[in-house]
Amino acid sequence: MKEQIRSVEFAPGKTMHFDIGRIAKQADGACVVRLGDTMVLCTVVSAKEPKEGQSFFPLTVDHRESFSAAGRFPGGFLKREGRPSEKEILSSRLIDRSMRPLFPSGYLNETQVISNVISSDGQNDGDVLAGVGASMAATISAIPFAGPMAKVRVGFVDSKFIINPTVDELKESAIDMIVGGTLESVVMIEGEMTEISESTMLTAIKFAHEAIKKLCQFQLDVRAEIGVEKRPFTMYEVNAAVKEAVLSTIGTQLDDVVAKGLNKEDFSGQVGDVKSAIKAKFEAEFAEDSDASSKMSDVSSVFEDALKSAMRNRVLNKKIRLDGRQPAEIRDIWSQTGYIVRAHGSSLFTRGETQALVSCTLGTKRDEQSIDGLFSTEGKQFMLHYNFPPYSVGETGRTGNPGRREIGHGYLAERALKKMMPSFEEFGYVIRLISDITESNGSSSMASVCGGSMALMDAGVPIKKPVGGIAMGMIFGDNNAVVLSDIRGEEDYMGDMDFKICGTRDGITAVQMDIKVQGIPYEVMDEALNQAKDGRFHMLDKMAETITEHRQQLSEFAPQIIKVIIDGDTIGAVIGPGGKVIQSLQKETGTEIWIEEVGNKGEVTISADSLVKAQDAEQRIKMITGQLEEGAVYKGVVKAIKDFGAFVEIAPGRDGLLHISEYQHERVNNLADFISIGDELEVMLLKVEQGGKLRLSRKQMLPKP
Repeated sequence: MKEQIRSVEFAPGKTMHFDIGRIAKQADGACVVRLGDTMVLCTVVSAKEPKEGQSFFPLTVDHRESFSAAGRFPGGFLKREGRPSEKEILSSRLIDRSMRPLFPSGYLNETQVISNVISSDGQNDGDVLAGVGASMAATISAIPFAGPMAKVRVGFVDSKFIINPTVDELKESAIDMIVGGTLESVVMIEGEMTEISESTMLTAIKFAHEAIKKLCQFQLDVRAEIGVEKRPFTMYEVNAAVKEAVLSTIGTQLDDVVAKGLNKEDFSGQVGDVKSAIKAKFEAEFAEDSDASSKMSDVSSVFEDALKSAMRNRVLNKKIRLDGRQPAEIRDIWSQTGYIVRAHGSSLFTRGETQALVSCTLGTKRDEQSIDGLFSTEGKQFMLHYNFPPYSVGETGRTGNPGRREIGHGYLAERALKKMMPSFEEFGYVIRLISDITESNGSSSMASVCGGSMALMDAGVPIKKPVGGIAMGMIFGDNNAVVLSDIRGEEDYMGDMDFKICGTRDGITAVQMDIKVQGIPYEVMDEALNQAKDGRFHMLDKMAETITEHRQQLSEFAPQIIKVIIDGDTIGAVIGPGGKVIQSLQKETGTEIWIEEVGNKGEVTISADSLVKAQDAEQRIKMITGQLEEGAVYKGVVKAIKDFGAFVEIAPGRDGLLHISEYQHERVNNLADFISIGDELEVMLLKVEQGGKLRLSRKQMLPKP
């Protein structure tokens, strides 16, 4: 392939460049896509033949961000990139979700997409470029691919939409949303928003699609010039005789089970009984057949298609769902807070057969997550971790590090809540939510949003507003579309769309959408958005029956935090030579103390497991920095005794005079009869006189005779 650089202006002032035929020429398809000074190398390779016995499409996507792209070394000991970061995993998922529906049905050849950010200008994120580059690589290759597709990011700054906003522009944007689509329609959406309306959301999607169409047409033009022929492949088809025999045996059995309106367990049991009977019949029938294994695989495939068809037809023709609900009907909801006794906050949120047990932990500045990425090295002060143990669906399985699905679901819930979180300046705690899915039958990520919002309020976190989430589905037939609210697992499996929408009563805060078919009209999408709004309000109403606002007091088990502002030139005195002073303070008071320089001031944060300890450390720091308060009581050390009184050191280098008349109410002739040098003494600071002299008293703290 002749090397060439092609460019396209896909949005006002935004030009994307593609270097084709220069790098990775042994891959089936490759290109380097560039926007600004950000460059991403994208490759795709697909096996010429499927593996023997292959029954699914094995697509893998890996997106990596090399630190050398930004002229940096990775953190840590090894000084090389290790396992993928959450950002890389999430970017890989975005590419996968956009491309997977565009490979032909029945194409089972192992396929791998790899994208690598090789240059980063710190302003243009490589995640959306990787999506476009991966599509270009597949489009100009011989791999069967029903693309092209393209992805763009949408921002909303000063009431204007922006395509592929820079990192700086996103800081002021009310929308950070990635949209993927083809020439005909949108296939994927994911993002976070600051309480935008449904109409603004739909307008943003339409705005993004205009840029997507330009990028898709450009890819088709490049492909026409290159002229690579798509290689033929044999689409696997089930044995026609087996298909007819299985369908004849099934008859109306699956229609009858679907019509009963069963819960998950009963439905799975009765479907399993039908499947077992059919499997046993054909195993006996094919016992002497040399091709028995292949034919039994066809039996399973035909059965699954028949089950899917039975479930879809009931919804399309009867407008009645698997469990007997109407399309917009939501399953029963119940919840409670404070379930976990020693957690700082917790909730139990149950919707139908999906349940999330959410805990909230409050931590100090030292608990923040260190981020080492191309665009951010700041600490992360709010995080939501999602766990999906196998028992939640009644199965056994692997436990351990979270998979890509768990990371993606947790990040969606985190984004939904993030916009309603107080800033660290407003609420000086690092916050971690853990959502353990204890039961699952549809939309456990949305249960995590609802349960997470309630756990935050139970912990006393002053969130701006409660956040709820709902999963929507859609089924398309001949000139017919049915929008489903609060989908369960089987409806996700059989449906044509999975649309998760989160938000408050005032607007949307996060969204994720995957579409399995092409050509969804915007009118249907608008219907889904508004039906989701009604469902979200229902969720918020049910949550409000349990908790409506944050607790006014933190848990007794939560760390107590006090902040003190000191002059910048006194920071050194608090730290001390080699950190001796601050280390001694922490040891003696049982606290954690850290100092940040903010302008010409120092912000001191004190954390302890009790308020008394934190206040003790606070007083000592004020003493060290000379922030002495008149009327406050200090513990001092007698440094000298004179005829007229004693000098007591109440802070390092700060002595005050305890006049003999201020020792006690009764007359004292000789103070040395009562105290000695080196004694510890509690005294009250009466006055800070001109010149910094301190007047102390002991008798002011004693009851009058």
